[in-house]
Amino acid sequence: MVNIGISLAAIIGTIAAYIVGTWLYKKVYTPLLLPVAVATLLVVLFLVVTNTSYETYMEGAKWIDLLLGPAVVSLAYPLYQNREILKDLAFPIFCGTFTGAIVGITTGVFLADLLGYEEVIVYSLTPKSVTTPVAMDISETLSGISSLAAVFVMIAGIFGAMFSTFFFKMFHIDGPVGEGVGLGSASHAIGTSRALESGLKEGSISTIAMILSAVFVSVLAPFIVEWIM
Repeated sequence: MVNIGISLAAIIGTIAAYIVGTWLYKKVYTPLLLPVAVATLLVVLFLVVTNTSYETYMEGAKWIDLLLGPAVVSLAYPLYQNREILKDLAFPIFCGTFTGAIVGITTGVFLADLLGYEEVIVYSLTPKSVTTPVAMDISETLSGISSLAAVFVMIAGIFGAMFSTFFFKMFHIDGPVGEGVGLGSASHAIGTSRALESGLKEGSISTIAMILSAVFVSVLAPFIVEWIM
């Protein structure tokens, strides 16, 4: 009964935090108040204030975590709707995502190594721009820490989704290909959800970029890490 109570509290609390984050986002509407960022902050504050361990929280939250797979699969719908457009844009999407994968790996590894972080941290940071399950596998292959890789993925996703608007304006990126590829290759699923706010076309391109980025990073990461390290 205790476990059931903890599970229900974690599930209800997490959903409530996200509802608050969504309400605040619609009320103010600024990328800095991204619902997933606000919800994460609220959950962390609650755990700290109540002195609740992460393991205890995950007894219930793991059921929400299991929905990540179906949520990613649901992104196939906008792909189907825009399949003809995506065929015409295949080359720029492919080239942009490939470049994004190289830049994402190189910058993370180079800066972490330059700042003198331990190799295990560098290996955990390497796949930060791909979706969580893939990033954890890549990190383990490189002898990194999978749970730490998941944290870096969350940071990259939230940061990219929050500040993408500013970067797009700074570099004068206003087309669906640039926005979709940028968000999908740098901020995975969180970035894709942000791209969907701009339109189904942007969301579809971001989904493709996210999938391609996972493939590219899986193949390129070991070679780039060995070259830099």
